[in-house]
Amino acid sequence: MKILLVDGTIFGRKTGVLLEQVQQYITALNPELELEILYFSKLQHQILDGSPLNDDMKKMIQKFEEADAYIFASPIFQASIPGVLKNAFDMIPPKAMRYKPAAIVGNGGTYQHHLVLENQLRPILDYFRCLVTPNYVYTHADHFDKDNNITSEDVHNRLRELARVFVQYCEMTKTLSKQAVDIQ
Repeated sequence: MKILLVDGTIFGRKTGVLLEQVQQYITALNPELELEILYFSKLQHQILDGSPLNDDMKKMIQKFEEADAYIFASPIFQASIPGVLKNAFDMIPPKAMRYKPAAIVGNGGTYQHHLVLENQLRPILDYFRCLVTPNYVYTHADHFDKDNNITSEDVHNRLRELARVFVQYCEMTKTLSKQAVDIQ
């Protein structure tokens, strides 16, 4: 089973650090899962404007289509997910992520920004009909040291729990048909 961990920003390291930690916890739970982190910072992004897509965007779309499950990491900028992440969602075919497990982690500068994950990112994943885990992990800059290491044991515990639930979602959906029964 292919799991795509998406670092949905081109700035900073905290979301990547969160994904790397989740990757370790998932691997400890099920080493047979094939995990790949897609760092948006390593891609040549383009705005979806109708012009032909560059090779990086084609490769990104292919990774989304081929994955069996996802973990999305997003920083919160100005009370919203980054434009580069929303732009990526705009490129993904509507049925590419249908009935596939997904989990969310995020980081922001205020404690109130956790609502962005629930009120902006989750509805996008619901639109794609992802099977989103009920738990997400939101972190604050205070949870990291100056080298972007996670210093909060509570955050580690919540990431472990997210990994546990996510692995169970992956297991439960192995036999779920991804074919749509409707024409929408």
